[in-house]
Parts: sequence; C-alpha cells; structure tokens
Amino acid sequence: MPGLSFYSLIRPILFRLPAESAHEFALKALRSGLSTSCAREAVAIRLATREFGSLNRFGLEFANPIGLAAGFDKNGSYTRELASLGFGFIEVGTVTNQPQPGNPKPRLFRLPKDRALINRLGFNNVGAAQVVENLRRDRPDGVVGVNIGKSRSVPIEGAVSDYIASFEKVYDVADYVSVNVSSPNTPHLRELQTPETLHSLLSALQASNERLAARSAIPKAKPLLLKIAPNLTTEEIKSIVEVAQRANIAGIIATNTTTGRDGLKSSASEIAAAGDGGLSGAPLRSRSNDVIRTIYRLTNGSLPIVGVGGVFTAEDAWEKICAGASLIQLYTGFIYEGPTIARQLNQGLLTFLSQAGLDSLDEAIGRDARENY
Repeated sequence: MPGLSFYSLIRPILFRLPAESAHEFALKALRSGLSTSCAREAVAIRLATREFGSLNRFGLEFANPIGLAAGFDKNGSYTRELASLGFGFIEVGTVTNQPQPGNPKPRLFRLPKDRALINRLGFNNVGAAQVVENLRRDRPDGVVGVNIGKSRSVPIEGAVSDYIASFEKVYDVADYVSVNVSSPNTPHLRELQTPETLHSLLSALQASNERLAARSAIPKAKPLLLKIAPNLTTEEIKSIVEVAQRANIAGIIATNTTTGRDGLKSSASEIAAAGDGGLSGAPLRSRSNDVIRTIYRLTNGSLPIVGVGGVFTAEDAWEKICAGASLIQLYTGFIYEGPTIARQLNQGLLTFLSQAGLDSLDEAIGRDARENY
C-alpha cells in the first residue's frame, strides 16, 4: 500500500478529526488501499516477521508475538487487511450477543501529551451473528480471536446465558475466545470479576466449550482466555487466577483500560472534557506490567499471559515479555505509531533477544519476574 512510510505526515491530519471519525476513516482507507489480494500480499511480504520460528501458545501456532487487541476491529470487517500489516494475530470485538449502538457520541478522545486515549464506546457492535458472517466472508490466514462481552440490555443476573449465546455463535470462526469482564463502560460488568460470579460464568462457558468440541469432532476444546482490569489488588488478582485455573482457562489478557487518571500530563480541562471512560496507552504501561508480573509469579509461569497496555516501542514489548507475557497486544500504540508498528516491534524484539544472548522468545518470558523475586 503506497504511503505506509508517510504515517508521520498523515497523522496530524487524522488527529484534526474527531477520534472516532478518524478511526473509521483510517479503516476505510486501509480497505481501499488493500482491496486486492496482490496488494495485501505485497504489504504482508514487506511487514511480516518469521524469524521467531513457531510460537506455541495454548495449543495455537503464532507467526510472531505481536497482536492487535480487541476494540480496533469491533465487527470483524477488516481482519484481512489488518493481518497483512505484520501482526501475529488479530482479536475481534468486543462482540455481544445482541447488536447494540454503544454509548452516545462523542465517546473516544485523544490525550496526545500522554500518548493515551479515553474511550466510553460501550461495546458498540453489529452483534455476534453478523460478526460471524463477516469473518466467514473475509477471515485471513493466521490466528483470529474473538472477544465477547455482555449485552447492555441484559441484566447482570442474565449474564451467563448471554455470554454463552455469544460464545456458541462465534465458536466456529474463532481460534480462541476471550471473555471481557473488565470494561468500565458497561454498567456493573466488572462485578463479574468477583470470585463466585466469575466461577459460575467460566464454568458454564467451559461446559459449552466441551459440548461444542464434541459436536465438532475437534481434538479438544478451544482456548478460552479471560481479560481482566488493571485496577485490582494483589488479593483480587490472586482470587481471579485461582478461579481461572480451576476452570481450566487457557490464559489471561492483562490488562483492560483503567478508570484512573493519576499522573497525566494533559491539562485538567482536557481530561474533564473527555469525561468518564477507560484510559489506554502509555499511562497504563507500568500498572499493566505489575499485573503481568503478579500473575506470572502466582502461577509460576504456568498460565500464559497476553500483555497489553502502553506498548509503543520494542522496549515496551520486551518489558512485558520479561515480566511474564508470552504474547503482546496493542491498540493505542497502533493509532499513535501507525501501520508499520508490528514490524518495528518484532524486529526490535529480535534485537533484544540477540543482545541478551537468548535463542528463543520463550527463554525471555518472565525473566525479570524470576530474577527480581
């Protein structure tokens, strides 16, 4: 796609648009520029990274450890184009059983001084059934995950059946399914992180998972991951990890956005203008790393962790891997750094591996968590 190297010139223009309008424009431009298989293949050849060899994570093979987090392609409409940008995996969603418009606009805001975003999107999506159709039509090669959440119209008491309905719809098109119980933008959603409620939800999903696997005659149930919030105490993280292990959860995604606003460089008026919502980007990096490190230590590295939050550079990704993450996701970093970021991060990680004298990425996972414990 012509112009990939000129993102630094294009970004100021995009950043003059409202954040959600710029996002929609960028996706449409991506589709236009990568509308043919030849164009996608040409870009993929340029941006792909294969030097990691085969990375096995929860029974799936990843070409590289850098993935695109849920939230960027909510409806699974652009996965082929996004996959060609060098990502090792794409996570679609958050998807709900029922279509829903999300919260009123404006609901997405930039804080450039902090390299951050505030969003209160509210799981806007076309619904699980339509997302499945989109993925059947345009699904790329490589790993595709689907992130599921609770429909806003469903009371918290009906959450389990609502999640199961979404899970069963997306099952056949997802390589893995992640369970979002940590968005701050759906009322009462984070209550699902309490141990008893979370156990009921995950156990029911795993029971459905086993039934669907048997029906499909596949060797084993699909990986089920759990996405958690950053605003948790060590004891709360410990309780969640224990529930996840009892439910045979395949991995934890750490972390979602934060409701905190501490330490921001943006003015008080800018922060107030953005209002409520989840903060993502650079200010989340340190807390995300702390949560990753805690989970790694609690599980002795036995539970795979997908690290997300504040990844802009290869050093940011390396810190998360050394804290205990075996895969990395980004969202805000993609918006600020542009479409070549996956390639930049992957090449940088290979350099860090070489400098550390390590032969594989697996040797780096949890390195600092072990040494400084």
